[in-house]
Amino acid sequence: MNIYDTANNLAAEIRKSEEYNNYKMAKQAISLNSRLKEKIKEFDTLRYEVQLTAMQTGKNDEEKYKKMQDLYAELIANPDAKNYFEAETKFNIVIADVNKIIGEAIRDVIQ
Repeated sequence: MNIYDTANNLAAEIRKSEEYNNYKMAKQAISLNSRLKEKIKEFDTLRYEVQLTAMQTGKNDEEKYKKMQDLYAELIANPDAKNYFEAETKFNIVIADVNKIIGEAIRDVIQ
């Protein structure tokens, strides 16, 4: 088996995983509610801005951080949004773990 076959097999396994399918279903549920979808999009944008500011300056933008926290608290009160965030987190952990495994396998040539 060559490396491309292995990569394609990995992709297929990811698509079959519980984490992938739960995340996909949660995203579909969110897409049925345009108001909730927009709120989550607003949260994601705000989260990105907060993270970017923290990385660039080493400090939090307290106003944006507070707004992000308040929006998150509002969102997780909604069962669909809460399920979405939980599924997203679990899926991201799987992808991060796979990336870590690959990174460790090739560490000797990328350092």
